[in-house]
This record gives sequence, C-alpha cells and structure tokens, in this order.
Amino acid sequence: MSLPTPAAPPRPAAPVGLVHFALAVGGFAIGTTEFATMSLLPYFAKDLHISEPTAGHVISAYALGVVVGAPLIAVLSARVARRTLLIGLMLVFALANGLSALAPSYPSMLVFRFLSGLPHGAYFGVAALVAASLVAPERRTLAVGRVMLGLTVATIIGVPAANWLGQAFGWRWGFGVVAVLALITALLALLIVPNDTPDADASPLRELGALKKGQVWLTLGIGAIGFGGLFSVYTYLSSTLMAVTGVSAVMVPVVLAVFGVGMTAGNLLIPRFADKALMPTAGLLLLWSAATLALYTVAAHNIWAVTLCVFAIGLGGALGTVLQTRLMDVAGDAQTLAAALNHSAFNTANALGPWLGGMAIAAGYGWTSTGWVGCALALGGFAIWSVSALLGRR
Repeated sequence: MSLPTPAAPPRPAAPVGLVHFALAVGGFAIGTTEFATMSLLPYFAKDLHISEPTAGHVISAYALGVVVGAPLIAVLSARVARRTLLIGLMLVFALANGLSALAPSYPSMLVFRFLSGLPHGAYFGVAALVAASLVAPERRTLAVGRVMLGLTVATIIGVPAANWLGQAFGWRWGFGVVAVLALITALLALLIVPNDTPDADASPLRELGALKKGQVWLTLGIGAIGFGGLFSVYTYLSSTLMAVTGVSAVMVPVVLAVFGVGMTAGNLLIPRFADKALMPTAGLLLLWSAATLALYTVAAHNIWAVTLCVFAIGLGGALGTVLQTRLMDVAGDAQTLAAALNHSAFNTANALGPWLGGMAIAAGYGWTSTGWVGCALALGGFAIWSVSALLGRR
C-alpha cells in the first residue's frame, strides 16, 4: 500500500520590510518617469521636431492617463487578486515605457505616454493596500509611507540619473531604464509579495459604492486642492532660482534634490504621528504647507534661505501618504477604487497648481507669486479638511 504524496509546504512569507521594498521599487520607477519626463522634454522635442510647448502635451497625456486609468482599472479589476494585479500593472507600465523609448513621432509619443499613465494610480493604490494589510492597524500609515518612499527617492536619484542618461546617450534611454525597473518590480512582486485570494463578494458595483460616500469626496478634494500649492512652486522653481535668486544653472539640480530629500524625510517621519492622530496630522500638514509656501516668496531672494524653505515645502509632501490612509478609513468595502482615486486627485493638483501659478506669472506678479498661489491652495485644502473634520465629529 503506497503512502499518499505529502502536500508541498506553503511558500514561506517574506519579511514585511522586504515586501515593502519590492513595492517601493515600483514607486521608484513611476516617480522617475513622471518627473524625469519634464527634464528630458528639450531633448525629445528636438528629436521629434516639435516645439517645447507642444512637447509639454506629452506630460499632460501622462497625467490624463493617470486620472482615467486609476478609477477604471480599480473598478474593472475588483475580482482580481492584488498580487496578480500588481504584476499585470507593472508589465503594462514596462511595455508602455519601452514603446515610449522607441516612439518614432510626436503622435505616437502622445499615445505611449497616455498608456504609461494608466497603471500609475492603480499601482500605488493597490500597493498601499497590500503594504497596510501586512502590519498592525496602528502602523498602516508608516507602511504606506514606505511604499511612497520609492516615489520620493526617485526625485533625488532616479530623475537626475535619467536626465544624465538622456544627455549622455539620448533621451530614449531615460524611458528604457524605467521599463527595465518596471520589469524588475513585476519579478519582485511575483517572488516576494504574498499571494492573496480576492474577496468573494468583490464586484465593480461594490467598488463604485465609494463614490456615494461624502467623506471619500472630501478627502479627494483635500488632495486635489491642498496639494496643488506644492506643484505651483515646484513647476517654476528652476526659473525662479535663476531669475530671482540669481544662481547658475549648475545649482538648480542641487536645490531640486533638496526638495526630494524633504519629501523623503516627510514620508519617514510624519506617518509615525499620523498613525496616532490621522486627521489632526493632515490638518497640521496643510497649515505647514501654507506657511512655508508663503515664506517662499521672501526666501526666494537668498540661496540659503530658499534651499531651507524648499526642504520645508518638501516635508509637506507627506500629505499624500496621510490621505491614502484616510481613504482606507472612509471607503468601507470599496478600498481599491478609493485608494486609486487618491492619485487621480494628486494629478488633478499637478494640473491645477502649475496652471494657476502660470496665470499669476503671466499677469505680471513675478516668479515668486507662485508661493502666494500655493499658500491659497493649501488654505483651500484646509477649508475642505475643516468641513470633513466637522462632519466626522457629527
């Protein structure tokens, strides 16, 4: 009589920190392509025989892909296991960036950048949910912050590296490297991220239920308005440094890197406070942003003062991590859609802030006027936060 074949032992769970690292690599890839495209713009504009303002539409196409893709993918993938979804999103991201590196014309570049933006919001949303699910409830924001570290570190390392590649070997290499990073992330997710079983009751209709919740909309509004101030200043920071501060072009990347260091420090430190008092931390971050953005209008005239101020503004970038956790609290069963929509909100801020800042500059108020625009947007976000907090108490 033969003995039954023993079942294969379950795959050992990877350390939580290693899983968070794997998810952060995807954030690093996304952050690199999102911000580096701006610095590579002059190079692909020349190669594709278009003006730089026209080339700017390529950046808008990516942002549009994020806004459209985040809710669409979240709803349609309601019954897909999160690990499987992460792998699929990174494979699509790798393909789209690879095609961007090979784009033969401006129209094709527009299409490929739109496709590159589609997985962005859904990836961060699902990665945040996976990261938070592996830790105790009182450490959720810290876990989400670890995933977002990939994005912030990209502003320090990934963006300068992609820009250097673009200058040394051609702009196409900047997108090609991102495609490789995305493939590495997909492999890490396959090997390290724990497998999961989709909720039997999950459905597109249940995900859409998030849109019926007022607190979800208020939280998204805080991000879409309140975060716009940071983008208002960051978009025109290089021009302000040269025109107002009077520094050489060589110093500009240094100050931009300091901004990235500020964002990284914020995502390391602030989640520890948010896990103890989530909404108060969000409110204080908005007030902090309003104050530092107002100070920027004065600090911009001195290189040391503006560098310190830019670091302080970067600290306020932790708002994205805090609001990601807030959405987990108010979304009910529609976790995936709400988490993905957070990044649609921040890309709305990425469009709103620079647009309003550009209007102020064009109206003759000067480069530093972006600080006042940013301050107003941060206070607008705080006003929405106040409504959300008041309704929450009731």
